[in-house]
Amino acid sequence: MCFVHVLLNSLDMKEKGYDIKLVIEGASAGLIPKLDSLDKPIPDLWEKVKSKNIVDAVCKACAYKLGGLDSAKEQNLPLKGDMSGHPSMTSYIEEGYEIITF
Repeated sequence: MCFVHVLLNSLDMKEKGYDIKLVIEGASAGLIPKLDSLDKPIPDLWEKVKSKNIVDAVCKACAYKLGGLDSAKEQNLPLKGDMSGHPSMTSYIEEGYEIITF
């Protein structure tokens, strides 16, 4: 359910004009192959997030470990692993972003 909140808040922020970049890591990276087949509203929310280019990165290491890497590649999701296989939050902070975690 927490991932639904991530999707909802990401869409809400984008629609209200925020410059948002969603980074999918941890257990969420393992959900990527399943998002299209889960109960509604998850597939619809996921498609909206993808269509609005909100996903800035999927953790390469987490996706590999949790079985989401191939699906992330098939969905043309950007993979990041600039910090020992994981996305570095430092680069986002240096660009002026505030880090919010769920």
